[in-house]
Amino acid sequence: MNSKNTDQTNEAKKTKKKNTHLKKRYLGIYEKAINKKFDWATKIDIAKAGGYDFIEFSVDESPERLERLTWSNAQINELKKLLIEKNFYFNSMCLSAHRRYPFGSRDPKKRAMALDIMEKAIILAKKLGIRIIQIAAYDVYYEVPNQVTRNYFLQGMKKAAALAQKHSVTLAFETMDVDFAGTISKCLAFLKEIDSPMFYIYPDLGNLNQFTEDVANEILLGKDKIVAFHFKDTLPRKFKEVPWGKGTVDFPKSLKEIKRNKLDVPILIEMWSKNDPEETAEQNIELLREAKAFYLKQWKRAKGE
Repeated sequence: MNSKNTDQTNEAKKTKKKNTHLKKRYLGIYEKAINKKFDWATKIDIAKAGGYDFIEFSVDESPERLERLTWSNAQINELKKLLIEKNFYFNSMCLSAHRRYPFGSRDPKKRAMALDIMEKAIILAKKLGIRIIQIAAYDVYYEVPNQVTRNYFLQGMKKAAALAQKHSVTLAFETMDVDFAGTISKCLAFLKEIDSPMFYIYPDLGNLNQFTEDVANEILLGKDKIVAFHFKDTLPRKFKEVPWGKGTVDFPKSLKEIKRNKLDVPILIEMWSKNDPEETAEQNIELLREAKAFYLKQWKRAKGE
């Protein structure tokens, strides 16, 4: 083999090594865990310094995050360029804007807005390279639910599924903080009615542990449809901002079942910044490191990864 071929072979080996990642599982952090005062470059730096592989991008009901759905291609490309430069990515989008504009609303204008939000979110995800859109499985949030709202919800989800299929973007139900979709089995029932190859389940371990005592069976039932997990602590009737270890979630039991079912899907640590205007990047990094340390401790207790 001549020197030119040798150089090409060595270069190919380098490329192969560079583009191959042998990490068993990717760990992400929720965007809202990072102080909203920071720009995207700093948010990415904080997430990387905290030891995370990706950020879960947020589109909630606030005006500033809803505005993301109308970003220009120039704005989107600027963020994509930044992600490439920093060797980072958004694996998923948490789309919680449907709390305010639910598919199950009795108001036809809100249902139309729900579909508009869904289509724009799918297109934004596609442009940003986001693989999964996590959908809040509420028929309604600020209205009183009934069979009518449930039916409207399922009609809307079928339309959402058609849009997702058109753009090759995966949708996934979060197991929620209400009984309507608090378990994997209830989400599976919805998937059966929607009947789409683009719809999956993205369980929240904190929520799931509050709505079932049989987490093992729930994970077993859904294993073929699970694309990722949220990791947070919860208490009965308290689903947000519970300090690590102060809730009632049996993390080792849940993680053992994830391992038993060979679900090497990403796990996303869900937590919320207090958005203190005086907080430094270093302080935010430390909070993210503490969360990861707690997460790794639970795997150790589960005799897992």
